[in-house]
Amino acid sequence: MTSPTRPEDALDLFGEPAARERRPRRRRGSVIAGAVAATVLIGAGGAYATNAATAELPAASAVTLEPVSRTFAAPALAWPAYGSGAVAAVGLDGTEEDGLLARYGSTDTLPTGSIAKVVTALVVLAAKPIAVGTDGETITFTGADVQYYAETLAESGSNAPVTAGLQLSERQALTAMMLPSANNYAKSLAIWAYGSEEAFLAAARSWLDGQGFARTSLADASGLSPATVSTTAEMVRLGELLIADPVLAPIVAMPTADIPGVGELANTNSLLGRSGVDGIKTGTTDEAGSCLLFSLDASVEGQPVTLVGVVVGARTHPQLADDVLTLIPSIEAGFRSVPLTTEGQDYGSLTSAWGEKVAAETAQAQSVLVWGAASTSTSVVLDPVETVADGERVGTATVVVNGTSYELPVVVDGTIEDPGFGWRLAHPAELFG
Repeated sequence: MTSPTRPEDALDLFGEPAARERRPRRRRGSVIAGAVAATVLIGAGGAYATNAATAELPAASAVTLEPVSRTFAAPALAWPAYGSGAVAAVGLDGTEEDGLLARYGSTDTLPTGSIAKVVTALVVLAAKPIAVGTDGETITFTGADVQYYAETLAESGSNAPVTAGLQLSERQALTAMMLPSANNYAKSLAIWAYGSEEAFLAAARSWLDGQGFARTSLADASGLSPATVSTTAEMVRLGELLIADPVLAPIVAMPTADIPGVGELANTNSLLGRSGVDGIKTGTTDEAGSCLLFSLDASVEGQPVTLVGVVVGARTHPQLADDVLTLIPSIEAGFRSVPLTTEGQDYGSLTSAWGEKVAAETAQAQSVLVWGAASTSTSVVLDPVETVADGERVGTATVVVNGTSYELPVVVDGTIEDPGFGWRLAHPAELFG
C-alpha cells in the first residue's frame, strides 16, 4: 500500500497550475495592505487639515513700555509772616493731612472769633431747615432779645439792632447774624432754635461730633469766648460745608442787605468781589486777632476750582485783606494739569507669529488737575490676543498720580488678521506646540 502523499507533494502532482494559484493571493494581499495604508494616510492628513483649520492661533507676542516715573516741584506760597492758615480745593485731594492743599503756622486749636458763627448757622439750620423757595419760619423777637443786644453793646461786640415785637424770617435773621457778624443775633437764633443756649451748645457738640470735627469746640454761639476754638484745617472744612449749603452760600456772598426793622447791613468781609472772593466769614477778638475764612471760584487750566482758605492772627483787617489778596494768586499758580497720556502715545507693540505687527497706543489725550508737588508712575499690561481689529482695546495703562490710580484703555493702530489655511497647514509647531 502506498503511503499518503504530503500536502506539498499532492500540490506537485498538479504541476504548474498549482504554483500559479499561490501568486495571485500574494498580490491581492499587497494591494489590500496598500489601500489600507493609503486610506490611513489620507484620513490622517484630512484630520490634520481639519485640526489645523480650526486650531486656536498662537497669541501675538507683546512688547510693553518700561515703567515711567515723573516728579513735579511744589510751589512756594505767599503766606503772611504772622499767624496760621490753611487752604483746600473743594473736591480735590490735597498733599497735606485732612485733604488740605497747604497750611502754615500752628496746627493746634486756636480761638476762632466770629468764624464760629459758621457752626451756629449750620446747627440752627439742622433744627430749623429752610425749604427751597421759602424764607423759613417767622421769628418774633422779644424783650429777651433786646437784652442780648444791650449785653453785646456793653461788650463792644459786633451787633445789629433789634426791638421787641420785631418779626423777621429765619433767612433775614441769619443774614443779620452773618453779614455784620452780630453777636446778639447769634445768641437769639441759638435760643430760638433750641430753647436755651445750653441746649444749643449741647446740640452743637453733637453735630460737630457727627460731622467729624473732633477739635472744634463751642463755648458760645458768637465766638466771642476764647474757649470757642478750632484748628485751621477744621475751619476750612466748616467753610466747605457752608458754601455747599443752598441757604447760607448766597447770604455770605452778599455785600449788603437791607432788612426792614433792622436797616442796611454791610458785610464785614471787605474782599467780596475781589480776586473772585465770594465768602465766607470774618472774625475778630483780642485772642484770635483778625481772621478771615474765605472762598473763591478760580479757573485753572480751563477747569473751575473752588478754593476755601483761612488766615488767623493778623493785627488788623486791612493788613489781613492785603495779605490774602497776595496769597490767592500764589495758590492758583500751584495748580497744574498733569498729562496722564497724550493722543497716540506709544505703549508698546504686538507681533503675530506670522509677522504682522501693530502699535499699542492711547486713543486720546487725558490729564488730571493737581496742586503742588506731584509724582507720577506709568505701567502697561497688554492682553493676550491672536487677531485684533484696528482701534480695538488690547490692554490697560495704569497711571498713579500722588497715590491715586487712573486706568486708561490701550488700543491698537492697525490689524492682525487670521493668516489663512495655508499658513496654518505649514506651521504645525506654532499651532500645536
